[in-house]
Amino acid sequence: MAAAATTSRAPSHKNLRKTGDGRPGAIRTYRNALAYLNTLFNLECVTGPRRAKIQPSLGNTQKLLAAFGNPHKKLCVVHVAGTKGKGSTCAMLASMLQANKLRVGVYTSPHLTDLRERIRINNHLISETEFTRLIVRIAQAAGKVVRNGAITYFEALTVAALLYFAEQEVDVVILETGLGGRLDSTNVVPRPAVCAITAISYDHTDILGSTLAAIAEEKAGIFKPGVTAISVPQVPEVKRVLKKVAERVGATLLFAGDDLEFSYRFERSRATGPHTRVSVITPTGRYEHLAVPLPGEHQAVNCGLALGLLDALKGHGFKIDEEAAVSGLANVRLEGRMEIICEEPRVMVDGAHNAASIEALMRAIGQNVPYDSMVVIFGCNADKDVDGMLRHIQLGADKIIFTRSNSPRAVDPHELATRFAEVSGRMAQVEPDLAAAVRTAAKPITREDLLCITGSFYLVGEAKKLFTDKDYVQQLLR
Repeated sequence: MAAAATTSRAPSHKNLRKTGDGRPGAIRTYRNALAYLNTLFNLECVTGPRRAKIQPSLGNTQKLLAAFGNPHKKLCVVHVAGTKGKGSTCAMLASMLQANKLRVGVYTSPHLTDLRERIRINNHLISETEFTRLIVRIAQAAGKVVRNGAITYFEALTVAALLYFAEQEVDVVILETGLGGRLDSTNVVPRPAVCAITAISYDHTDILGSTLAAIAEEKAGIFKPGVTAISVPQVPEVKRVLKKVAERVGATLLFAGDDLEFSYRFERSRATGPHTRVSVITPTGRYEHLAVPLPGEHQAVNCGLALGLLDALKGHGFKIDEEAAVSGLANVRLEGRMEIICEEPRVMVDGAHNAASIEALMRAIGQNVPYDSMVVIFGCNADKDVDGMLRHIQLGADKIIFTRSNSPRAVDPHELATRFAEVSGRMAQVEPDLAAAVRTAAKPITREDLLCITGSFYLVGEAKKLFTDKDYVQQLLR
């Protein structure tokens, strides 16, 4: 989620033997590659006022790509920006393209349990061997073309992804911005096939700005002259800014619901249970009453956007079989989004990490998941609209336990409890870590109850690792 930054500290390359010219000379294993990356400036790990002083730039990413012959200029790219829904939109579009026999590269962030989740081709993670090889090349190039070799964590990963996709000759690349858009490292792509804007709300306000207008301006920075951009429905303030930027740049901007015929409805049936259906009609495509594969009404707008993007790719020479696309859409599964990771007790994880996402999650659970009582384990990062998240979490949770993830930006759980009491007038429990929180939450839970872990992708990643060890979980829950 980190943007490129020119204020990065020079990497120390601790525990890595260097060659005489200062380049890391001991990146021979995947573990070495991870160690090298962990020496680089990583905005995902920066806290406090230091984050607001970051001066993003595309310069380092451009220099590195130039050193490799500008592989990104050979790629057909769908560039996706927005505050929430990017991962879901990317997953649905990728699945529909794959069902049309295309090789699809997907670059997303953050990851849940394995860094390689960020770089995938047709759902296959980049191998440890390939990843290591690319990081060696990038570290060597950085030593030559970047002052002091001081690239950032996100710059290195972005270049690795673009280089890998070019080498593998994928048909389409779905490129998700990390943070913002205008100065995000992914914005080096000179002319995407199509751009996408998911729902925009408050997030990373210390870097992107404290108003929706400022945030929208940064997100719209991915617009390019002559390139079509498709947006989900937006609030009026955001819509005005997106239109203004598109007109200034010379991009064609289409809004689902206005320029593209788009509608959805929530329904229940004995055969399929609660679900949402979506319709998108364009001059060249007709997708009617399709079941949205991911639960929650908020996923309907993401699905509509993915269908719009799919249709836009027809204008770039792709022959899309709509029946195959519908089949691919039905097969979408996405980790960390309303994902049940344990049946007894019933445990759900969701990476909702801003106020709008928490609100959507609480509504989606109420519509789609039957339960007697819901216990929420919650932890979030300090750069979020914490009070907004707390106001929405109280609307669905019968009991709340605050904890913290292993992110250096995590809010102290005692502070969360204090602020929660201020916004809701309710009391909550506090535990120092996720394992302790799960142990406390599980004691009174019955088979009809639900335990939901949310507030941060970091916390969700920890939960998935924790619940992988079934013996440990049973011991934890005793």
